[in-house]
Amino acid sequence: MSIKNIRKEVMQALEKNIDSFVDQFLIPPEKIWQPTDFLPNSQKDSFISEVEEIRELSKELDDDFWVVLVGDTITEEALPTYESWLLDLDGVHQDPDNGWAKWVRAWTSEENRHGDTLNKYLYLSGRVNMREVEITTQHLIADGFDIGTSTDPYKNFVYTSFQELATYISHNNVAKIARKKGHKALAKMSKIIAGDEMRHHIAYTDFVKQIFKIDPSEMMLAFRDMMKYKIVMPALHLRHSHEAKGTLFDDFSAVAQRIGVYTGFDYVDIIKKLNTAWEIDKITNLTPEAEKARDWLMKLPDRMYRITERIVIPDTKFQFKWMNPL
Repeated sequence: MSIKNIRKEVMQALEKNIDSFVDQFLIPPEKIWQPTDFLPNSQKDSFISEVEEIRELSKELDDDFWVVLVGDTITEEALPTYESWLLDLDGVHQDPDNGWAKWVRAWTSEENRHGDTLNKYLYLSGRVNMREVEITTQHLIADGFDIGTSTDPYKNFVYTSFQELATYISHNNVAKIARKKGHKALAKMSKIIAGDEMRHHIAYTDFVKQIFKIDPSEMMLAFRDMMKYKIVMPALHLRHSHEAKGTLFDDFSAVAQRIGVYTGFDYVDIIKKLNTAWEIDKITNLTPEAEKARDWLMKLPDRMYRITERIVIPDTKFQFKWMNPL
């Protein structure tokens, strides 16, 4: 049997538990928070004064902060790309009875609230050029992204496990910065978005853990391959209007690192956390190749940490079309 068919069989075996996954890791729309819970209510007389307060507080946060928040927002709003990508995995299809498709749609619906909330907040802040932000978002969705996984569910679940934790770190650090500047509403909003990302991270790491129980060697090799390829960010193809694909990401990444929202050390720490979560040091019945892969993965964080220590983050004042002058 081909590797592709084996993966389909494993996904079908896990699919039998999909309802329990949905119930355990996701929250019904009527019970979960919604964007309007954190934004000024346009139906209240206090709406204008609340917006004015947001605009005044927003002046206390510098351009680097807003650049990162814009990048986070655009990444969250590119959800159509992520849903179409996950629905193309081996073992996942659009059939109404397919359990994995049910998971993908329910997960997407939760994630959709993040971009919706942050987009409205950016608009109310008065600090950014929303038309340029909207152009970048449209480009990012249209450009798509290649994360080196093809339709392999094993590799894709490694990616989502990693990426959900990365977005948790980013939103959580945004919350810390906002709180220090007295921007309590934005801090609370970012903190609760981070909580969603952590819950989703736990879900995807659990899926991988289940696969390790069924197909340990191939799962180990998939994990190794993703770490060798390196995890690319969903916003890899960021660009301004009238610019080529991917011309903006390096500048955005440098800003995120120098204000401490998401750094190379965070990347290394995530690898360590995944090694621990999946207990790869304790997995047995591996092929010789998978044993070598496990050894390589165990040593990877220390090796990458030493490399990261040598990286110098530029203090260049990058020009982003997203930003409005004060």
